[in-house]
Formats: sequence, C-alpha cells, structure tokens
Amino acid sequence: MASIAVVYHSGYGHTQRVAQSVAEGAGAQLIAIDAEGNLPDGAWEQLAAADAIVFGSPTYMGGPSWQFKKFADATSKPWFSQAWKDKLFAGFTNSATMNGDKHSTIHYFMTLAMQQGGLWVGTGMMPSNSKAAQRNDINYVGSFAGAMATSPSDASPAEIPQGDLDTARKFGERVAATAARWARK
Repeated sequence: MASIAVVYHSGYGHTQRVAQSVAEGAGAQLIAIDAEGNLPDGAWEQLAAADAIVFGSPTYMGGPSWQFKKFADATSKPWFSQAWKDKLFAGFTNSATMNGDKHSTIHYFMTLAMQQGGLWVGTGMMPSNSKAAQRNDINYVGSFAGAMATSPSDASPAEIPQGDLDTARKFGERVAATAARWARK
C-alpha cells in the first residue's frame, strides 16, 4: 500500500474538514501547518517517506494562505536535492464563494509539484453541471485539476456542503488508487 501525506493549512477549520475527508478517502496521514506556518515534529520525514503528497490550503485573496506559502518556500531543501522527484502530488482548496479564484491556488500547488519533479493527479471526476444538479452532488464546484470546496463566509466548519466533503473523499480515493498503480510500475 502506498504512503500518502496530506499537508495543509486551515485558518478557521473549514479546510481542515476538507483535509480530513481527503485523508479518509486516501488512507493518508494528516500534517497540519500551524498558524505560524510551521510543520509539527517529524513532518519533514513523513513527507520524505510518502509516495504521494496532497497539498491543501484555503484560497485567500486569490492564492494559498501565507502559512502554506511559508511551507512551500521551505521545500527548497528537498527541491535542491531533488528528493521528491517522481512523487505523486495533488491538491485541494476551499473558499467562501463558488469561484473565489480557487483555480489560482490549485495552479500554485501544481507549479510547486512540477518544480519538485513530481507528477500531478487531478480529480478524474465529471462535473455536476446539468439542470438537475443539486448543491450536494459530487464535484458540483466543477474542478478537474484538484478538489474544490465552498464554505460560505458565515458558515461554521460543520456546515460545509456534504457534496464537497464527498468530493474530497472520492478525490482522496483517486490519489490512493493512482499511488497504488504508480507503485506497481
């Protein structure tokens, strides 16, 4: 079985709920970036040992949180030695509006993964975009590049639409299936 790590920052708990759903689907270890942008003890070793790394951050002002960016800057050490080359990478984000420039955050993650010499895993899901689509359908937000969730600004973390959490779980399952397939090669 492949080793998968979900490294994420959550400012108010919404993105943490999405991270938990991704990790549940992937059978992954969660690594929370703290409010100061730091990883817990042993996290760098977990990331080094992982076959796949999933990035997660809320989208603030059109990109990932500064705490996630601090982590990303600190990945220059594995980048320099190409330590993460050929790992699988994926990503997810959450913001208060349906669009909220979430795609900019996913592209940031993709660029970071490519700089590390990694391979990107998208959602592999069709969007729920018919007239009959409901807010709690899988991939209602409609992303192919990474999982996206929407948490209204006045909603608690418990109020994230179930469809977005289900999408995150299925996304985690896809990352795990891809990592298992990649490991057989």
